[in-house]
Amino acid sequence: MTQAVKQAYDVVVLGAGPVGENVVDRARAAGLSVAVVESELVGGECSYWACMPSKALLRPAIARSDARAVPGLRHLVQGPLDARAVLAHRDYYVSDWKDDGAVGWLDSTGARLVRGHGRLTGVREVAVDGPEGERHLLTARHAVAVCTGSRAALPDLPGLSGARPWTSREATSAHHVPDRLVVVGGGVVAAEMATAWQALGSHVTMLVRGGGLLERMEPFVGEHVADALTERGADIRTGVSVSAVVRDGGTGPVTVVLEGGDHVEGDEVLFATGRAPRTDDIGLETVGLEPGSWLTVDDSLRVTGHDWLYAVGDVNHRALMTHQGKYQARIAGAAIAARAAGDALSGSDPWGAHEATADHAAVPQVVFTDPEAAAVGLSLDEARRAGHRVRAVDLDLSGVAGAGLYADGYRGLARMVVDLEREIVLGVTFVGPGIGELLHSATIAVAGEVPIARLWHAVPAYPTLSEAWLRLLEAYRDGAGTS
Repeated sequence: MTQAVKQAYDVVVLGAGPVGENVVDRARAAGLSVAVVESELVGGECSYWACMPSKALLRPAIARSDARAVPGLRHLVQGPLDARAVLAHRDYYVSDWKDDGAVGWLDSTGARLVRGHGRLTGVREVAVDGPEGERHLLTARHAVAVCTGSRAALPDLPGLSGARPWTSREATSAHHVPDRLVVVGGGVVAAEMATAWQALGSHVTMLVRGGGLLERMEPFVGEHVADALTERGADIRTGVSVSAVVRDGGTGPVTVVLEGGDHVEGDEVLFATGRAPRTDDIGLETVGLEPGSWLTVDDSLRVTGHDWLYAVGDVNHRALMTHQGKYQARIAGAAIAARAAGDALSGSDPWGAHEATADHAAVPQVVFTDPEAAAVGLSLDEARRAGHRVRAVDLDLSGVAGAGLYADGYRGLARMVVDLEREIVLGVTFVGPGIGELLHSATIAVAGEVPIARLWHAVPAYPTLSEAWLRLLEAYRDGAGTS
């Protein structure tokens, strides 16, 4: 190993994914010097193994499904997808797993990129072991921001380690279509990847421990998605647990053994069974924190008990979604800059730049299944458990004029959860084709705590799916719903 190079910066960022990039952007805009450490590709999980490749795989599947519901077009799109073209489309959107473009942007900010694995070695200190054996010792004058994200968590099952299972990374980067794909899990990754690979030609079997898909959303969401997958040939088994995985020599078919002795065979098996923080080897023990743990933060994303350490994005376990991590990063960057300048964070921030309040009440999410699912704020059950006096209003979206024009036989449902004491919307959920683009209007209503009386004056264009808002308000006015 070469002699260590010591350098000081105002801010050191661990992780150059979307979250780290946004911390860099805000800190540099405030005139702070920044070093960012990355052990893999600049651009991170979202760019190469999550958001971008998964949506590139899903878009052709959803577009074909939509076209099949349009008169005059459906007869032209009855054939299979061109899998080779879809995978090439995916490869384009991940830049063939090369980060030249992302590095170019990072360079344009004036931040310094340090390649290698970074570890805390003490207060405001980071050591980086580079790819050529070099070592960098970085000191942060003001803050270190941990933006290392999360990884797929695999269960401890007999035979799993030798069976070469897919995780979310393999599912979004594979270059062949398995004839049979077994998906273990019922959450977002499981549902989206089942949708994508089934459309590409795999026979999909889903093994779900719980009672249905997407159980963190309103119950009707998982029902709609499961019905659609089943109609297209998927085998969805709920209330089942995997006890072992067998794959002789790590090649050939894989056998997934269920508790009770039943088994399922596939050519590949995807485990989408949760996430774990990438904090196990970043030196947390040197500053009194537990390696491998989620990091608890305040609303300015500062780690509890450490006035110089920030944890932004997945690592703090507040909301494991890229857009929410980028939101947190903008908050953290502004907070770091304000503290570096000696400014107080409270009482002088009309833009809310220093507190990630949306993490508590207005987290939006779109699930790019077919049909799409989208939600923001609290579900009915969450609102009740939080002690709110609420009423939920449901709407069959097939009755909205824009739905019939969107697709023949349109099926979808919307739910609006209203706080009866303050007369504001606490949460909204949609499921149906094309509803992802409706979500931001719901997010504004929830985050802005817009009174119901004012929402009447937000006139939806006719004939669009957004007319669902008018129908939900009418139903609420007429006393419909569940309290």
